Amino acid sequence: MNNTKGAVMPSRHGVRLCKEQCPIDPQKIEDMRRFPYASTVGSLMYAMLCTRPNIYYVAGIVSRSQSNPGKEYWTTVKHILKYLKRTKDNVLVYKSGALNPLGYTNLDFQAFLDDRKSTPRMIFTLAGGAVDWKMSSNSQYLTLPWRSNT
Repeated sequence: MNNTKGAVMPSRHGVRLCKEQCPIDPQKIEDMRRFPYASTVGSLMYAMLCTRPNIYYVAGIVSRSQSNPGKEYWTTVKHILKYLKRTKDNVLVYKSGALNPLGYTNLDFQAFLDDRKSTPRMIFTLAGGAVDWKMSSNSQYLTLPWRSNT
């Protein structure tokens, strides 16, 4: 990874991780154990909590498969590491002047293919820098008004 070019975004465009990508074959499970998946994801979670809130969403996704990750999960973890390498010199700068708080919300409707849960997210900024953020897995299912429940 020393000579690789860093990634522009923390997540891989168009990749959706699910349990079906995890190995079932005992040989493939054993092959995946040679990768330090759990410890690397733990390090990502530590970085996320302490200094890198911008990887919050994708670190939460890869942390869902600690016991039996597939190759797609490991590829995504390596992608996050490349992103962190590319952005290691980025800093948070608060602008002088008016302190205008802004709040943003987003809902990734039924994002998780395994359980069809939605993922509400929010972030608040002050003077151009993030001051609070949250992501959670919503266990409530939304019923669309035009669909029959029968």
